[in-house]
Amino acid sequence: MTWNKRAFPAVALALLIASPAAAQVAGRPYEISGQAGALVFDSRAFTRNGPAAAATLGWRAFPWITLEAQGMAGIGRVDTLRTKENVKFATFGLDLRWNLRPADSRVVPYVLTGGAYALSNVVGHAPTNLERGSGSLGLGALYNIAGPRTYLRLQARDVFFREREALEFSNHFALTAGIQYVLGGKFHDQDLDGARDWLDRCPDTPIGAKVDAHGCPVDTDGDGVFDGLDKCADTPKGCKVDPGGCPIDSDGDGVCDGVDECADTPKGATVDSRGCPHDADGDAVLDGLDKCEGTTKGCVVDANGCPKDSDNDGVCDGLDQCPDTPAGLKVDQNGCPIEVIEKETELLDTGMIRLQDINFETDKADVMPESLPRLDAVGLVLVRWPELKIEIGGHTDSRGSDAKNQKLSEARAKAVADYLLKKFPALKPEQYTVKGYGEKVPIASNKTPEGMALNRRVEFVVQNKDVLKREIEKRHLLKQGEGTPGQTPVPPDTTRRAPPPTPAPPDTMRHAPAPGGAPPDTTKK
Repeated sequence: MTWNKRAFPAVALALLIASPAAAQVAGRPYEISGQAGALVFDSRAFTRNGPAAAATLGWRAFPWITLEAQGMAGIGRVDTLRTKENVKFATFGLDLRWNLRPADSRVVPYVLTGGAYALSNVVGHAPTNLERGSGSLGLGALYNIAGPRTYLRLQARDVFFREREALEFSNHFALTAGIQYVLGGKFHDQDLDGARDWLDRCPDTPIGAKVDAHGCPVDTDGDGVFDGLDKCADTPKGCKVDPGGCPIDSDGDGVCDGVDECADTPKGATVDSRGCPHDADGDAVLDGLDKCEGTTKGCVVDANGCPKDSDNDGVCDGLDQCPDTPAGLKVDQNGCPIEVIEKETELLDTGMIRLQDINFETDKADVMPESLPRLDAVGLVLVRWPELKIEIGGHTDSRGSDAKNQKLSEARAKAVADYLLKKFPALKPEQYTVKGYGEKVPIASNKTPEGMALNRRVEFVVQNKDVLKREIEKRHLLKQGEGTPGQTPVPPDTTRRAPPPTPAPPDTMRHAPAPGGAPPDTTKK
């Protein structure tokens, strides 16, 4: 027993400390093995050791338990002085193999417990054939050596057998090595990616990910989320994605983060392929948010991209050269009142402005609302010539008494002056005088309605024409880039001048013949 006591613990220790490896065939397969080795008899049996062979057929009930049918046979020689006969020993029985690691591991140490029917045949010893039950204990290990199904099986089994005329059980040891093959079952795939573990180069693939032939995850669109887990499989290259593999678009402009060069585009704005907003009309309100696309370049716009027109003259702020045009006046393409241009031309050409269509309340000095835009046009002209001294003269036709017409013309002239000075604070009151002429200075015959209509008028007459002439010359020089040294530059004349109209009738103190086609009399005395 000396050899047995030393050898068995060493073999057992080697088997128990064997390191685990990758899993192989899982499930409930069958296992078959063939082994060869030595049968070491108990010294009390007086039998020399000899060769042995063994075979097993097992069924893996659980990863930790395998039920095995086993058979073992060995030959020894009687070691006594009386005879040298052969001893034949065999067992057939059932074992429970207790796997110390899951049976689908690459290295599986195990413990055996079992019962068997044992047979001992010795010629010359009665009885020659001794048959009786026996038990056994064992240790062993399985080492995967080829593919997932083929193992090297190393085993040490202690068979308890009561010999002839013996009161105690002997311990016969069968030390064997052989090949075990696994039948059936399924190849183990610990990450469930379809690639068997011994071929899987990426054994920790997330469940659900698609893999290549080597078991490594595939990421077709290169977004860092594996195919099979990627809910947006065709993400453009460079896009940042969420855990589901779908592109992130923080500003919601349709261009994903990572590709979007303008990451804070306002919601609703249209963008180009780089994620940058369009502004086709250049008004600083982005397309998609711009409710007035196609705004003329230079126009000032509101938050919606629509042109502002503060004076409602039809020419947008920013292009309007006359931004405070009074309501009701027609303007040119630059936003300047056409009537203002005409009246200024009249002032420069004749030294006066004559209004013949100013309507008043009947027998009163109250200006009718429809006439106010005409007065506004004159006010805009006068504001541009602050150095002029102006007489505002009122004229009537010949109907009514002289005294009444005189008084009415003065009142109407004063009403016009009061309106202009209030409406245009830039006008200096000291530069303006008021005078009523009554019916004394007609410019047409009072015998016809047309003539009387011409005579009912308000005239703005320059009293210091030398100043007007000097101002005209100075502005003309400044417009050409010239000027008098030491003088404060006067702002250039930015009002477009229309072609001069037919000259107004001269302001004379004498009666002039009445021209044809005068406007009808719309003002009642």
